[in-house]
Amino acid sequence: MRSAFDFAPFRRSTVGFDRLFDMLENNSFGQAQENYPPFDLLRVDDNHYRIELAVAGFNRDELDITSQQNVLIISGRKKEQEGDNYIHSGIANRSFERRFALADHIKVTGADLKDGLLSIDLVREIPESLKPKKIDISGGAKKEERSAIGGREEKPASEQTVDAESEAHPA
Repeated sequence: MRSAFDFAPFRRSTVGFDRLFDMLENNSFGQAQENYPPFDLLRVDDNHYRIELAVAGFNRDELDITSQQNVLIISGRKKEQEGDNYIHSGIANRSFERRFALADHIKVTGADLKDGLLSIDLVREIPESLKPKKIDISGGAKKEERSAIGGREEKPASEQTVDAESEAHPA
């Protein structure tokens, strides 16, 4: 299902955001989204984030966290317990699977389950090769740079005439 909003003007003026626009266009805004278990997204600081899911009734053995490429998958499978004679069961203990799309260079650093709240810590680690670099501006090309750029070094006029005479009259 396509959204009613046309992203074509934005596609023309941006480079490298195709994935973002594809996700926005293909997201089904009109369909009901799964909202179990409820979660919070927190920004701890500029490069650290946390996802908190309310998973009351689940223990560590019943939860699974998988990180692959740009997707974080959190799933919970409740173990069947025979012999429990509930008169009323109001705590949701159905199986679930939550998927979170992660941006490039986001890594999962840890997870903790405490008081029915699953906390997953994330960090953005940008490689050194992708970090901005300061480029110095020089007034003119140095002698070594000219030889590297042109492939051979230009000799001063006085040396050129000496070389030409020695080539014409070999010793």
